[in-house]
Amino acid sequence: MHPFPPRVHAPGFLDVNALGTVPAFIDGEVRMTESSAICQYLASRHPWARMDVAVDEADYGAYLNFLHFGEATLTFPQTLVLRYAHFEPPERRQPQMVEDYARWFLARLRTLEPLLEREPFLCAGRFTAADISVGYALLLAGHLGLHERFKPAIRRYWDRLQEREGYQGALAAQHAAAMEQGVSPVPAPDVR
Repeated sequence: MHPFPPRVHAPGFLDVNALGTVPAFIDGEVRMTESSAICQYLASRHPWARMDVAVDEADYGAYLNFLHFGEATLTFPQTLVLRYAHFEPPERRQPQMVEDYARWFLARLRTLEPLLEREPFLCAGRFTAADISVGYALLLAGHLGLHERFKPAIRRYWDRLQEREGYQGALAAQHAAAMEQGVSPVPAPDVR
């Protein structure tokens, strides 16, 4: 657990990730800092979990697309909302920019609506690492208050993701780590 952003508030983190960005993942000699790549790595390294979609499965292309859509397409506009609504000093905040990028994020979610009207998850008829990637963007949207503007199909999908045992376990582990380290836990946004 680190205060955010760690590059400013936890200088030792720069030894873990020279960019000072989150996440930083270490698995033996493997060091990774790209969210979607970490999801893909874990899914392919642990095939028994069925979080990956194999090259020979019909939804392989959709899987890769959604896996990267979450980070590259959905979180980008949210980072600008976060910066210009919360991180900049009051005199540098940009309410119009915040609204413009919030709308951009929400417009990008529209591409998921027809699929999520028909399917419980993004691809392969099951929960995959692509759902983790997109789910993180929805979690961030909750922290930013954008979840109130989700369309019904997106809201139902996000509710399904939050009900998963793995999600609940991750929240519990995060809370326990925060308490153990004496860090104020970040509450999960109540978006139901």
